[in-house]
Amino acid sequence: MKRLLFIPVLLLLSITACKGPQQAIGSGAKTPFYWENANVYFMLTDRFNNGSTKNDLNFGRSTPTGTLRGFMGGDIKGITQKIEEGYFDKLGITAIWFTPVVEQVHDFVDEGTGVTYGFHGYWTKDWTRLDPNFGTEKELAELVKKAHQRGIRIILDVVINHTGPETKQDPLWPGWVRTEPQCTYKDYRSTIECTLVKNLPDIKTDSNAPVELPAFLVAKWKKEGRYEKEVAELDAFFKRTGYPRAPRFYVIKWLTDYIRQYGVDGYRCDTAKHVEESVWAELRKEADLAFADWKKANPAKVLDNNPFYMVGEVYFYKVSSGRLYDFGDKKVDYFDNGFTSLLNFDLKDDAQNSYENIFSKYSTLLNGSLKGKSVLNYMSSHDDGSPFDPARSKPMETATKLLLCPGASQVYYGDETNRSLQIPGTQGDATLRSFMNWDELAANAERNGYRTQDVLAHWQKLGRFRRAHPAVGAGVHAMLSNKPYTFKRVFQSGGLEDAVVAGLDLPKGKKEIAVQGVFPDGTMLQDYYSGQQVRVSGGKVSVDSEFSVVLLGK
Repeated sequence: MKRLLFIPVLLLLSITACKGPQQAIGSGAKTPFYWENANVYFMLTDRFNNGSTKNDLNFGRSTPTGTLRGFMGGDIKGITQKIEEGYFDKLGITAIWFTPVVEQVHDFVDEGTGVTYGFHGYWTKDWTRLDPNFGTEKELAELVKKAHQRGIRIILDVVINHTGPETKQDPLWPGWVRTEPQCTYKDYRSTIECTLVKNLPDIKTDSNAPVELPAFLVAKWKKEGRYEKEVAELDAFFKRTGYPRAPRFYVIKWLTDYIRQYGVDGYRCDTAKHVEESVWAELRKEADLAFADWKKANPAKVLDNNPFYMVGEVYFYKVSSGRLYDFGDKKVDYFDNGFTSLLNFDLKDDAQNSYENIFSKYSTLLNGSLKGKSVLNYMSSHDDGSPFDPARSKPMETATKLLLCPGASQVYYGDETNRSLQIPGTQGDATLRSFMNWDELAANAERNGYRTQDVLAHWQKLGRFRRAHPAVGAGVHAMLSNKPYTFKRVFQSGGLEDAVVAGLDLPKGKKEIAVQGVFPDGTMLQDYYSGQQVRVSGGKVSVDSEFSVVLLGK
């Protein structure tokens, strides 16, 4: 196992003094939640935890598949179990995003990668019903309830761009979709008015022409005994809004029902750059209304006054681009079209650089043209074949750079347990989607010199500190010293003030860091890494611990 001496050393401190009427973090009040500082846990619903084996097989999905291309049993109930166990609390998670749980196409496709089912959730057959492989409406309601009780927000993964593929059991949506041409990504139109891949029907989101419900969906609803109810709700929606009965508005109605019914806090919007940006603005308008309706109907369950959250997957968007994504012939500001945040494809490359290079860059951008908005940083993901650490040889560095970087953070399931991203026999992104390595965690298995439980402990301590201090992700960064490297972050919002100071590469044993001008003498702080209580004296903090990592806060 690698010695802890090589782990970056962190010293983070919270401000204690209020200026005027401002409330300081750590002064006894509950830490407010800010999406700009969110610590989001992302998992494939089917690959995280199997809460019930009774729903593992549905619709005859029993044909042998390519490696990691079939359902494996993870479900909504499994996520709830981990919420109740406190797994996410210990990681400092403030929001959970899981892949879509709506009903998927029943059959499989095989286009060169082996038989594949819609285990990932992105092949919708019916937006109005949950797939039984993932769970029930009652279980989804319970998940949201349990998460909210712990102050954890829920982000639904939603798809407007496409339906599921056509199969023997799953017909096309006549009038709703186009099946050609395939996207060439040469310009705006060849990225939007096209299919992502062969046999992934593209919804005509640009059309205002009215369409009828597809015959297969009508027959399905009638068989399930809910046709009249669904049609009545659609009639009421179109009467209230005045929208034409165009494909996108049906889907917007169906998606926002989950907000109004369950009180989910946000959306992760799939394939965002393949849909006209105006459609996301339309979705946001209806989402905001649905969120307000839920809050009005459930005043005792409302967590805070944060607005509905939307983060977009604009593939290859980078924080370096500021507010604009460039299609070549057109630049689009997605932040001006409903999005609170965008997934940031920059950090996994930026992470090759020094801490100061990364942190100062992100602070400058997020407090400049992106002020009031944010990005969701990540180091690995479910469909990005170029993660920061594909061999999982730098799990401690990965955590430190992700969780201390300005902006919100996305922990991909298994980042914190060093789950392998290189699975023999897989093709394409399947190698990124193995089942969560609970067995390795229980056995404290070793990978590349790192024990799984040691890796988890490092992620937990960093994550809990981020959760406690908005300044980590949402504050303004400034370097204090080059060697040893120290920096501060300061955050102010309304009547609240927070600050942190970090020191890296400090020695084991006794270590000191100057905090004069940030924290007054006499301030008591806790070391989140060793559990010690320490006091600021002479403008410095002294910590004597066996660890190379120190995390101090009020």
